[in-house]
Amino acid sequence: MAEPQQQEKKPTEGRGPREGRGAPRENDRERQAGGGGDRGRDRGDDRRGGDRGGRPFDGPPEMDLEKLISDPLYLDNQAHGVVSRMRDMDSGTKSQLRRLYNAVRRAVRAPESERQHQFVMLRARLAYTIARHSLRSLDGVEKLLLQVTRKNDLRGYERFRDLFEAIVAYNE
Repeated sequence: MAEPQQQEKKPTEGRGPREGRGAPRENDRERQAGGGGDRGRDRGDDRRGGDRGGRPFDGPPEMDLEKLISDPLYLDNQAHGVVSRMRDMDSGTKSQLRRLYNAVRRAVRAPESERQHQFVMLRARLAYTIARHSLRSLDGVEKLLLQVTRKNDLRGYERFRDLFEAIVAYNE
């Protein structure tokens, strides 16, 4: 019984009291009014990655950790992609990246019993830096860091460090 109700709601969803209006007339009126209707905002929401303050996010697909570990060319291509998005989207400085990279290096060098904790804290620091300085291009790196931390493997940590090193190098 719930399925027919959902199908009935979709055509009128989001229209409010103007349920009788068709989509073509609504689009025409929005164009005449300057295009500031809800439909344009809905389209923009699809590009946003959650609550990001209204900034569009054309982020990369998630990086594959296994491929990153096994394929150096994949690592290099991902680093190039992050840097090109940084130049297009962000206003981050090289010193911010260097500070994060130094934190990654310290976390990799930590004793095995402390390493996962160091990477968890690094992820928190990265998330704060991304939010504070609007570094949306590093969202994919943050997701990768979560994968690395969950796997808790030295080789994964080292490849993450290598990726970050390549990002810093290509950003110079």
